[in-house]
Amino acid sequence: MKHWNIDSTWSLFLDRDGVINTRKMGGYIQTVDEFEFLPGACSAIAELSHIFQYVFVVTNQQGIGKGLMTEGNLSDIHRYMTEQVELIGGKITSCYHAPDLHHITNLLRKPNTGMGLLAKTHYPDVDFSKSVMVGDSDTDIEFGMKLGMKTVRISTDKTVAVPADITVQSLEEFKNRIKAEIL
Repeated sequence: MKHWNIDSTWSLFLDRDGVINTRKMGGYIQTVDEFEFLPGACSAIAELSHIFQYVFVVTNQQGIGKGLMTEGNLSDIHRYMTEQVELIGGKITSCYHAPDLHHITNLLRKPNTGMGLLAKTHYPDVDFSKSVMVGDSDTDIEFGMKLGMKTVRISTDKTVAVPADITVQSLEEFKNRIKAEIL
């Protein structure tokens, strides 16, 4: 990562489930009560928000499309997540989501680039060549690659078809590597 030359003009894009919070196997996080930060993730986001200019969460949430939760439920979850990061001195700039089912073609749904393009519309100085996408799935990595970002995979037991620039075990490990290599 040292050769990436990350500085305070860079943007960080984070997938949510499996990166920030525990993934609910076979289901969807539908309420704030079900949302649980992965170990070290909240503090990692807080520290990373002091390194990167922007921190965006980009998440596919087809539980909305399936009628299992509402936009309001998701808004409550993201408000809680953002508030917890703010309580320890960090900041999530904005959260973007794709509510459609996976079989419906939608520009927002990763691996399509709509959430990234929306972030750039809201924050015009976002430069994708100076951005990092952190995710735990091929669609996350493809999303980052399509936009020209550096990519970081959070290792899982899933088969990898799309390799990332680097692989780490957790968001906390990514934060530690960034701090060791660029600060």
